[in-house]
Amino acid sequence: MAPVDKTTAEHEHRFHHYTGNVIPWYVRLIWVLFWVFAIYYTVRYLLPMIQAELVTAP
Repeated sequence: MAPVDKTTAEHEHRFHHYTGNVIPWYVRLIWVLFWVFAIYYTVRYLLPMIQAELVTAP
């Protein structure tokens, strides 16, 4: 088994550089278009059909 170095957290921190992934603008645009369509569909089709189903018995 290899020996473990006894280093401080401050010393180890120098070598940890975390970077995130940048989301491209076109992916954000796709998400915005998806949510706009989802809201439009819910208001235009889903809510009226739910109201019709609740009023009329099967």
